[in-house]
Amino acid sequence: MTLHVDSPAAPPQPGPRRSAGARGPQRGGGWARFDLRATPYFLVSPYFLLFAIFGVFPLGYTLWVSLHDWELAGDKSFVGLENYIELITDEAFWNAVINTLGMFVMSTIPQLVLALVLANALNKRIRGRLFFRLGVLLPLITSVVAVAVVFTQLYGRDYGMINWFLGLFGTDAINWQNEKWSAWIAISTMIDWRWTGYNAIILLAAMQTIPKDLYEAASIDGATARRQFWQITIPMLRPTLIFIVFISTIGGLTLFTEPVMFDGNPTMSGGATGQYQTVAMFIVKEAFRDFDFGYASAAAWMLFALILVGTLINYSFTRRIGGSK
Repeated sequence: MTLHVDSPAAPPQPGPRRSAGARGPQRGGGWARFDLRATPYFLVSPYFLLFAIFGVFPLGYTLWVSLHDWELAGDKSFVGLENYIELITDEAFWNAVINTLGMFVMSTIPQLVLALVLANALNKRIRGRLFFRLGVLLPLITSVVAVAVVFTQLYGRDYGMINWFLGLFGTDAINWQNEKWSAWIAISTMIDWRWTGYNAIILLAAMQTIPKDLYEAASIDGATARRQFWQITIPMLRPTLIFIVFISTIGGLTLFTEPVMFDGNPTMSGGATGQYQTVAMFIVKEAFRDFDFGYASAAAWMLFALILVGTLINYSFTRRIGGSK
């Protein structure tokens, strides 16, 4: 018997190497690298272009106008910082600043507290949870003008429902537009009714991202629901709280529609003695009633500085929640 043993296969011979000059062109080359780097900037450029046209340019132009005595017909003369110096000594302007800050504090603090409590309640397992979550957004889809008209009727002196309710306890009718404190309360309730649900939904969305394991571990360690809220929920919500404080600060310090509709007077005076005239109303009055665009532009920049200072103060306060980083 003859045994046939297969010989091992010969290894494949490498083909002839191509010289460097014989290599094919690389894919894309420098153009591909340029495309990868330039495409993101090209895609985001429309936003920055529109922001430059409708944001940066108006800011710069307003600053230029604020340095002039600028009338309606276009007559202008350079006055430097005289408009700002006059604003600092203008009692009407500081009255508007005090009104704005007062209504901002009276509306924002209760609004954020109620939004936090409401969001925490909607985060629980309750029946009809989806219905309640949608319900808190109903004020947001209502026209702000309609809200102001309805609340103005509610706070009417003679036939308003608020005075009728207070009369049940023997309280005399209040003329809500005549006094500073009463007008602030009326306008603040308009703001709270409209924006509390909006902030509550944002906080609720943030609560949904908190890991449940943290609450389970805290429960095992014996932490009560209140302690879990203060030690877990609040610190984890800090970035969201900073965001809504920023938005509320900007919105509160630029308050305009609610006091204008509450006044019902196109002169933007904010009451007989300016008891609820805001800085935004003061700017519109100076520009479109008194036709002093330079002075109004200076007031607009003062409002910008007020918003910046208010935002920094609120940020330094809010970032301390749950310990600073």
